[in-house]
Amino acid sequence: MDFEHSERAREVVDQVQRFVVERIVPNEQTYTDQLVHTDDWRKWRIPPILEELKQEARRLGLWNLFLPDEEYGAGLNNRDYAAVAEVTGRSFLAPEVFNCSAPDTGNAEVLIKYGSPEQKKRWLEPLLAGEIRSGFSMTEPAVASSDATNMKATCEVVGDEIVINGQKWWTSGAGDPRCKFLIFMGVTDPEAERHQRHSMVLVPVDTPGVEIVRMLPVFGHLSEPHGHAEIVYDDVRVPLDHVIAGPGRGFEIAQGRLGPGRIHHCMRAIGAAERALERLCLRAVDRVAFGKTLANLGGNRDIIANARMAIDQARLLTLKAAWALDTHGTFGALVDISAIKVIAPNVLQSVVDAAIQIHGGEGVADRELTMLMGMARALRLADGPDEVHRGMVARLELAKYKDR
Repeated sequence: MDFEHSERAREVVDQVQRFVVERIVPNEQTYTDQLVHTDDWRKWRIPPILEELKQEARRLGLWNLFLPDEEYGAGLNNRDYAAVAEVTGRSFLAPEVFNCSAPDTGNAEVLIKYGSPEQKKRWLEPLLAGEIRSGFSMTEPAVASSDATNMKATCEVVGDEIVINGQKWWTSGAGDPRCKFLIFMGVTDPEAERHQRHSMVLVPVDTPGVEIVRMLPVFGHLSEPHGHAEIVYDDVRVPLDHVIAGPGRGFEIAQGRLGPGRIHHCMRAIGAAERALERLCLRAVDRVAFGKTLANLGGNRDIIANARMAIDQARLLTLKAAWALDTHGTFGALVDISAIKVIAPNVLQSVVDAAIQIHGGEGVADRELTMLMGMARALRLADGPDEVHRGMVARLELAKYKDR
């Protein structure tokens, strides 16, 4: 097992680190000031500073870093990109500046691996150029979507068309004015084997019958200008060639999509946890109460030490998962991927909670800390809740003893 990063990766990490520190973090407030703060998502606009930073990053070659295929990206494997993702996790702006933000990363991976030449030309190329954005419609409000076989939304083959009906929510990015297409997952053949019933379909946002109902708040934040949408698909019709890889392959595509994406999420969470710990420590050494700095009061030193150890443990396990994915593929890394999906968001939540606590009343009003708390708590549900991943780890562990 080797966690050493390649020379190319070390160079990229250094470049990304400098760009985040020197250009992105200093402009976070500018970005916030330029946002259109309104509950009406139709009025959301992209802050000009974001496009300015994206163009700078692209000129430096810091672009599509998540893709291991040199034809499309930087040629970094999962282990190497993990270090990059951690750095980008230190700023809520950084992933998009480098064109490495979800759900576009997962959608791009799907199109690269499963898309037809025509699909790649129409959707993948502008996505990788940063000209458009996308959404992924899988979760449904009426069923337990942690079990994808519960899905009720349909995408039926009717002649040379796919007819789509159903209600989806938590379609992240659908409120972005640049969002041009959605990947919809639904049931095509309810009589097929349970893992061959589903299909994934490319749906242009402006297709008749696609109704974006609202943006769902996460602990009061609407995540403008991207949002998390509830969408109703009412007799939506698209050509049959909009199906990705063919009918019945949706579940297969979903499983292939989630391995790298979970590593990206977890490493960004670790980077965010590092920033929260930094905020915690700065407060601890600067703030005085009862004649002492907060670092020397109560159990705060234990809290800081536990945070440091937890972050480092989460990083090592995530690197192990990335190594396993590179070496053995998705099915050879199932335990590690499920384990980090539980551990990393929980570590982030714990560290942010401690940072909020040490800030006192200021902590619950702090935009950065409250956004990080919302991100951590939501991430414990996104891409499968903790319980599902613990169940996977336990099932594979118990399988070792099935003959005893």
